[in-house]
Amino acid sequence: MSAELTDLQLLHELEPVVEKNMNRHLSMHKNWNPHDYIPWSDGKNFYALGGQEWDPEQSVLSDVAQVAMVQNLVTEDNLPSYHREIAMNLGMDGAWGQWVNRWTAEENRHGIALRDYLVVTRAVDPVELEKLRIEVVNRGFSPGQNQQGGLFADSLFDSILYVTFQELATRVSHRNTGKACNEPIADQLLAKISGDENLHMIFYRDVSEAGIDLAPNLAIKALHKILLNFQMPGFLVPEFRRKAVMIAVGGVYDIRIHLNEVVMPVLKKWRILEREDFSGEGARMRDDVGAHIKELEAACEKFEVSKQRYLEREARRTEKISARRVLSTKGTLKMSRR
Repeated sequence: MSAELTDLQLLHELEPVVEKNMNRHLSMHKNWNPHDYIPWSDGKNFYALGGQEWDPEQSVLSDVAQVAMVQNLVTEDNLPSYHREIAMNLGMDGAWGQWVNRWTAEENRHGIALRDYLVVTRAVDPVELEKLRIEVVNRGFSPGQNQQGGLFADSLFDSILYVTFQELATRVSHRNTGKACNEPIADQLLAKISGDENLHMIFYRDVSEAGIDLAPNLAIKALHKILLNFQMPGFLVPEFRRKAVMIAVGGVYDIRIHLNEVVMPVLKKWRILEREDFSGEGARMRDDVGAHIKELEAACEKFEVSKQRYLEREARRTEKISARRVLSTKGTLKMSRR
């Protein structure tokens, strides 16, 4: 019977769970203000107001920290698209709609704070940063459409299960970026942001768990599709692969972190590999997820070998791969025409 539940029925059945988890979120969330974590006294005017233009020597962040901070920020910048995608699948009525708006407001705070920090501290080139923002928002985020792959989020489970993993991955990425910055204010700011992301993950994780109990076969179908094709929303950022390699080698987010700190904790919480309520095709997909975990473990070993080779090549280079080169938008602005 559960396999026959429609998205509309699932939305109705899960609404009390959503309301309960939203109330818990509001009781646990500690409000904070972006301006409290920006060193405004370090700021000064740029050229247009009679000041000095940006120079790479002004940044106190390492190359890895710069690239990770920018990648995190421009991923947050695509919030209008995320809001649209989630609202389309969760709806804007009742507790679901209240959550969508609350989540959007909290996520918007992250982009505000990250951009203020980067610009005020002159950590990265603000002109390149703005070019990248315009390009990313023009590209949008609409999986399965606009040449963004062939996988469309066409069910409630596709949305809430994906966002569970994505929010946890974002939490880990922000926290590790803060450590990579080796700068106390950046570390405090990113700790605040990662705390928000963790609460968002808990909301989606627990609502998803209730949904899995209601319709296990529908849920495992979505989970199978998500895990075997997982990509962070930032994959649409220009030169994503180059940025991702630098971030991975720098220890901010790599496949081992993805497996051990994102995928496995969620699967264990949902008891996916232990559950016996999957049947037929659902049971086969559960087993396929287990096989995929083994593939990820093998990929982790390969990554360590590739990482060592990369570091050895970098040590021999006379000209190192810098954040400025990786963050340059030259030749990559296809949508914004800037």
